[in-house]
Amino acid sequence: MLRFRMTRAAREILLALAEHDPAVGSYGNELARETGLAVGTVYPLLTRLQGAGVIYATWEDVDPRVVGRPAIRYWRFTAEGAEFAEADRQAQLARLQRARVARPGRPAWDGGST
Repeated sequence: MLRFRMTRAAREILLALAEHDPAVGSYGNELARETGLAVGTVYPLLTRLQGAGVIYATWEDVDPRVVGRPAIRYWRFTAEGAEFAEADRQAQLARLQRARVARPGRPAWDGGST
């Protein structure tokens, strides 16, 4: 079982990563752009998530001299990490649902009313 202290920023990264093709993965600057998080926040979190076994990284198989840029590091879920992220997503949805039930008459997140 994976252990990782989930923060709002880590959750945003995992949600963004889950939206990408798992065969391709995502690169750090892409995740920063999609989440609105600073690159200086994203890369340390990616390293922590990798250390926890939630994700892993592979390098793009290119010759930097040929393509004229450094190789890109792609991040993907481990099998356990994908299960961990989905379980956290489900737990968040359940919390939101409980909060909606606990406060009847307040607008729902989707703009409707409960």
